[in-house]
Amino acid sequence: MCGGQKTIYRVGSLPPPTGSQGLNSSSDLAVRVIHLRNPTGGGRTRTMAAAHEMEMESVNLNMEREGKEELEEEKMRGDGEGKDFPRGRKVHRIVSKWMLPEPVRRTYLERANCLPPPLFIVLISLAELAVFIYYAVWKPQKQWITLDTGILESPLTYRPEKREEAWRFISYMLVHAGVQHIVGNLFMQLVLGIPLEMVHKGLRVGLVYLAGVLAGSLASSIFDPLKSLVGASGGVYALMGGYFMNVIVNFREMIPALGIVRLLVIILIVASDMGFALYRRFFVPANGSPVSFAAHIAGGFAGMSVGYTVFSCFDKTLLKDPRFWISIAAYVACLLFAVFFNIFLSPAN
Repeated sequence: MCGGQKTIYRVGSLPPPTGSQGLNSSSDLAVRVIHLRNPTGGGRTRTMAAAHEMEMESVNLNMEREGKEELEEEKMRGDGEGKDFPRGRKVHRIVSKWMLPEPVRRTYLERANCLPPPLFIVLISLAELAVFIYYAVWKPQKQWITLDTGILESPLTYRPEKREEAWRFISYMLVHAGVQHIVGNLFMQLVLGIPLEMVHKGLRVGLVYLAGVLAGSLASSIFDPLKSLVGASGGVYALMGGYFMNVIVNFREMIPALGIVRLLVIILIVASDMGFALYRRFFVPANGSPVSFAAHIAGGFAGMSVGYTVFSCFDKTLLKDPRFWISIAAYVACLLFAVFFNIFLSPAN
């Protein structure tokens, strides 16, 4: 104590840096000094300089980190000796910022390539488009906007009275109820699925997608047991659910401004698609056929559990992560309950 003042260290027991030491690491940010006047000398006042310095130094550290990332990117580009074109490397960098938290972006950029290319989402989308064209063009229909008779008689559509044909619990994803239905699903799964597959590869993305598809049909058989089901919304919502959870958990590391934009875009897409699904279920014309919407919700939950675990293990071995096995165990438990319900308890029996 000197001159009627006392010095208090807010965090830790180390004294503040003196001389030319400066603040060179994030641990130094924890050391801050607040000078308090002697209470007998006219009251206690706190200075805001420490908080301001901490904020400015945090900004400087972020700028330095971004500068280092750019330098490392230039170095990797120079060391690549023409293996990747600059434009392709730029695409990988943009994808990494949208799909990965900051700590693992460097790992992705070091091994980024398009081998194998994102084939799963592309092939699934082409198959869904081909099936739609078959029923909308080759099969005579009254209109493209809402296809009823053709798709309900399809051997691919999930129908409660034909639940013993087990392939329908998966194949329903290939059939869509109209132009707006397939356009919405294709748009969402291509825009989100291709970048996800570039980062996580087709096996992991396919696992999440099909988990959402199967969860959607099983949930529909329980919560809407007398209604048919078409569309790939279960798989699409699984991808969105896994990505949504990653953005929430790693929000501060996935560019906050863009993070807010991503959340708003996802919410807008989900709201519009759910609105169409609710319309198809409850406000369909008298001569139409209502379609279940439970697959949307179940696919989203599958994505937020299995999908989040898979997408958060970019730089880890998936089979060694206990979270993966916990989510798989929960998923299998729900699957077994749904099978039991369909065999013994379903009103459609």
